[in-house]
Amino acid sequence: MAFVRVAAATEVPEGTLIEILHQGNPYAVCNVEGTIRALSGLCPHHGGPLGQGALEGSMVSCPWHCWQFDSETGACEFGADLAIPVYAVRLAGDNILVDLP
Repeated sequence: MAFVRVAAATEVPEGTLIEILHQGNPYAVCNVEGTIRALSGLCPHHGGPLGQGALEGSMVSCPWHCWQFDSETGACEFGADLAIPVYAVRLAGDNILVDLP
């Protein structure tokens, strides 16, 4: 995996969630109380676009069926076997860098 620039920090103000695409794959990037987090952009339920969902506290909700995932751990509220990948994030100036596969 390698750190790649996915967005400017100004594109993800506190309390927001965005979808980014890298090599055709969607990822969800959010800002929880000033901490930028990145996770898989696909809900394991039916492939819903998590980056187009909602951020409620630290939880990312799928816009299709409201499944929720912890943005820090990837854990799903319905069970540990449904966890999604999370990715390391670094800031370089105004650039958000994510360690993506």
